[in-house]
Amino acid sequence: MPHPYQDAGRPVDERVEDLLSRMTPEEKAGQLFHTILTMNPDGTPVTEPDDSTSRFTTPELIAGRGLTHFNLLGSHGPREMARWHNAVQSMAAETRLGIPVSLSTDPRHAFTDNIGASFNAGSFSAWPEPLGLAALRDPELVFRFADTVRREYLSVGFRTALHPQIDLATEPRWSRQSGTFGSDARLTGELAAAYVRGLQGDTLGPDSVAAMVKHFPGGGPQKDGEDPHFPHGKEQVYPGGLRDHHLEPFRAAIAAGCSQVMPYYGQPVGTDWEEVGFGFNRGVITGLLREELGFAGIVCTDWGLLTDSVILGEPHPARAWGVEHLSVAERAAKALDAGVDQFGGEQCPEVIVELMASDRVPEARVDASVRRLLREKFLLGLFDERRYVDPDEAAETVGRADFTAAGAAAQRRSLTVLTDGPLPLPGSPRLYVEGVDPAVAADYGEVVATPDAADLALLRLRTPYERRPGRFESFFHSGSLAFDAPELDRILRLLATVPTVVCVNLERPAVLPEIAAHAAALLADYGASDAAVLDVVFGRARPEGRLPFDLPRSMAAVRAARPDVPNDTEDPVFPHGHGLTL
Repeated sequence: MPHPYQDAGRPVDERVEDLLSRMTPEEKAGQLFHTILTMNPDGTPVTEPDDSTSRFTTPELIAGRGLTHFNLLGSHGPREMARWHNAVQSMAAETRLGIPVSLSTDPRHAFTDNIGASFNAGSFSAWPEPLGLAALRDPELVFRFADTVRREYLSVGFRTALHPQIDLATEPRWSRQSGTFGSDARLTGELAAAYVRGLQGDTLGPDSVAAMVKHFPGGGPQKDGEDPHFPHGKEQVYPGGLRDHHLEPFRAAIAAGCSQVMPYYGQPVGTDWEEVGFGFNRGVITGLLREELGFAGIVCTDWGLLTDSVILGEPHPARAWGVEHLSVAERAAKALDAGVDQFGGEQCPEVIVELMASDRVPEARVDASVRRLLREKFLLGLFDERRYVDPDEAAETVGRADFTAAGAAAQRRSLTVLTDGPLPLPGSPRLYVEGVDPAVAADYGEVVATPDAADLALLRLRTPYERRPGRFESFFHSGSLAFDAPELDRILRLLATVPTVVCVNLERPAVLPEIAAHAAALLADYGASDAAVLDVVFGRARPEGRLPFDLPRSMAAVRAARPDVPNDTEDPVFPHGHGLTL
């Protein structure tokens, strides 16, 4: 005879309460952790110790420590991912209560490859970064994109998206801007709502992917543009007094029904909020998010707030900004007191068990979070028809031809023409290319080896950044947005030698006044293939993008701007919203 929680015909809340009543403190504590898993290339779970990502193997985490929420690291084939997902679910089914696994992922549908933020599309359909979606200002396109993400994710077993990222891009140096919808709060709110509906539908159900919006209450205003993954970037500041402005996108996402919210690492400085990281901040999580904004869903911290870790072989301190002096147990208690439900990137349920045993955290407080977490599993159908996936269906769905074509079309549309010069180009000229695959360029003209032999050059550039020590921090492109003198001189020599079309990938707002003045034409992309760029240059596709933020005139202007104020640099080379139509 099945238990009531195993009966799909019973109401969800009844099933939740029945299951909760059967759980031990250890099983409850396990639900409060959402940590990283890796998989073997053949789709089998990792069963050998690997200290590079976890102190425990997959069986130890599921059977031994009671965890059922995991974030998959790395890029893999869809069939292998589906097989791995099913193997992990089978492990969970064999535990005492058989609570299914909820599998999550960072974004996987664009061009950025950063193990701390997103993965290159790989087998999935490739779209422009969210900045490129913002450049099109089209909520319906964002809905279709998110619906495509939903279908591809469902096929391999992902049920939680650790996105959309709805911070405002107000500090030009901040490394995470490519994952945002730019600097416009109203537009970001519209696109966030469309994104949530595309992932979840009108209500959360078996065909939904839960949306975890981030980073509450808006991670854009980082002091000096540094990122709070690292101690030197922990301070978040509001010299322009626009703290509430950064909440507008979250209001829209909550109204659209987002299931989960992730607070950021940042430590607010100079406000009436307690000067501790947002994951520990009761005034922000309970006072603002829960009580003022009315959010009743799951709050999951960003990864690694409690314990020190090793990332890519390097030691990194816990991102316990403002509470570094507290013990791991004290940090966990403070976060629970603040109102969080779950700890991202952590795997220490024994700490919660000890807190309950000592009455530092009442078991009823833990029950409140476990209730939310279990309810979502039931709503998503994980206890019933959606527990397993079909590897053959995954292979057919991920990267499906129509999904791939839609992404490719969005890449082309999102390109932004800053100066048009001779565009679109006629004929089949002799082309000199840098940063472009010559084999792709050969479909548009005769590729030559030197600028002197060319009628035209095509140069693809990336936004400049300062190289930082450390393998992990090297993925976070921060610091100066200007080309250094030797590189700028080299670029300008090319532009003086032959008419040159320049396309700059804007992962952040590049400083390029000299290039703008001397290029035959200047374009911006936000993640686009060489073919997409060339199609626009040669008039085979129509660009529609508009800048999602200002492009500053100088680094002096950037340094003088206020980090919380959108488009605050003086006399930008190109203002927010600029873009020409060919």
